[in-house]
Amino acid sequence: MNEHFETNPLIDRLPKHLKQFIKPQNYEDYTPINQAVWRYVMRKNVDYLSKVAHSSYLDGLKKTGISIESIPSMYGMNRILKEIGWAAVAVDGFIPPNAFMEFQAYNVLVIASDIRQLENIEYTPAPDIIHEGAGHAPIIANPEYAEYLRRFGEIGCKAISSAHDYEIYEAIRELSILEEAEGTPESELKRIRTKVDELQAKTTEPSEMALIRNLHWWTVEYGLIGAVENPKIYGAGLLSSIGESEWCMTDKVKKLPYSIDAAYQGFDITKPQPQLYVTKDFAQLSMVLEEFANKMALRTGGLSGLKKLINSKALGTIELSTGLQISGIFTNVIEHDGKPVYIQTTGKTALAYREKELVNHGTTHHSEGFGSPIGRLKNINLTIEDMSPRDLQAYNIYEGNHVELEFEGDIKVSGEIITGSRNLRGEIILISFKNCTVTHNNDILFQPEWGTYDMAVGKKIVSAFSGPADINSFDMITHIPSTKTIKSKKTEEREALEKLYKRVRDYREKQTNEDLNQILEELINHHPQDWLLTLEIVELSKLKNLPIHDKSLEHLQKVKENRPEVAHLITNGLNLL
Repeated sequence: MNEHFETNPLIDRLPKHLKQFIKPQNYEDYTPINQAVWRYVMRKNVDYLSKVAHSSYLDGLKKTGISIESIPSMYGMNRILKEIGWAAVAVDGFIPPNAFMEFQAYNVLVIASDIRQLENIEYTPAPDIIHEGAGHAPIIANPEYAEYLRRFGEIGCKAISSAHDYEIYEAIRELSILEEAEGTPESELKRIRTKVDELQAKTTEPSEMALIRNLHWWTVEYGLIGAVENPKIYGAGLLSSIGESEWCMTDKVKKLPYSIDAAYQGFDITKPQPQLYVTKDFAQLSMVLEEFANKMALRTGGLSGLKKLINSKALGTIELSTGLQISGIFTNVIEHDGKPVYIQTTGKTALAYREKELVNHGTTHHSEGFGSPIGRLKNINLTIEDMSPRDLQAYNIYEGNHVELEFEGDIKVSGEIITGSRNLRGEIILISFKNCTVTHNNDILFQPEWGTYDMAVGKKIVSAFSGPADINSFDMITHIPSTKTIKSKKTEEREALEKLYKRVRDYREKQTNEDLNQILEELINHHPQDWLLTLEIVELSKLKNLPIHDKSLEHLQKVKENRPEVAHLITNGLNLL
């Protein structure tokens, strides 16, 4: 790992497939304009949010070392976050939802280290350090909320996605990048906006990931807390948006009591939210999360859970009642009386117990897939996992014996038992055969020429979830997003403007004795449309009682008249003075 993260041991615990998303912050890449944008947003937010945010917010700013004056460094944040049991890493924009939530499960805050352009100072659909650093970080200083966030990640990363989810993720990632980039042709914006709209309008059965992302959106990102009639803000999307934090408090935004119903309310990341949910307190968030988790395949298993994995076409795991875990891409199920009686994976598969891969049952051994009957034997009340050693011998299930097992649903296993593996409770979880034939009616599912047959033991599927049981069983360093964030262009005019911002910043920090009048003249003559630096000169000239105060204020009023779209930003900035 690079030096930005050395101070926090939580990051060292992260698995390799999460570390692939981490990138250096490169603090020196932040320009003077970037710093001015941070300062404006933070000054405005702290002034306004001190009245409308949850009490944990301002306390959290202090505890997490978030400064109003400067963009936070990851090095400093990690040093301070360590004290409250968290860490932070920089990433490149949106990362896949499962990965984002898994970071949370490790008590690691994901921070998109880029910062919004001046033109998008009020709101950007792209995740940035204002949203992540000034929105998420302060509120996790509240221990009850921090535990909710960790638990949400732990449960959320197990949610089963669909192929449609990933399409939407890639499209929204591209949209956020193009919206934030300078000079994106309108035709490109129209193309990607249309694509996002079409994908969001597509009628599909929402996956677990889609539903739990809704809960995440309406709580972690856009949550309100307290009384419906007079709520406070705690969601990071609102805490970091000077536009929406004010908009959300008006009667134009409908306020609804928070409940599990929020899982079924979709959202559009590109538009202000027409409704928001108000939780009574942070404890209610955890209660609703557990209520939702009780409906997930993670806890319900069964045929429906297996079918969710099959439909996802992605790496997932089922856990049987014996504790045996089968991880792979599930492609088929044979069912009988509404229950699965035979499961099948295709491609690399691994078997595990308690999240630890069984010796000699990794993806090398099961490189072409895995299939096994599950459930009860036909006309026998006792399941294999419940049989005592005496019962097993009575039914001929014994090493060295040839046995014919007929399961419900007409699945037949015929072969010579080599050995069996047991779990910690002494139950058989796996039986290996040689010279084995497995059939379903007239269909051959396994034949002797294919080698040793490993049969899973379990009367039912108790859990189904996304990802592998043992993260070391698979090479998961494969799914880097296909798009990269676009850096702002360095034109001659832009660089000249950056130098003026730098001079004013140096003056404020008492590093130089700059001539503000000369800087103002250059602004008026060469950058007449810029408003933020003029606002800073107004602030400094008022503070120092300088004679150019009236002149700078007059120019700012002209900018306000010439650029009505930023007039309210100028007014808000002046009000802070």
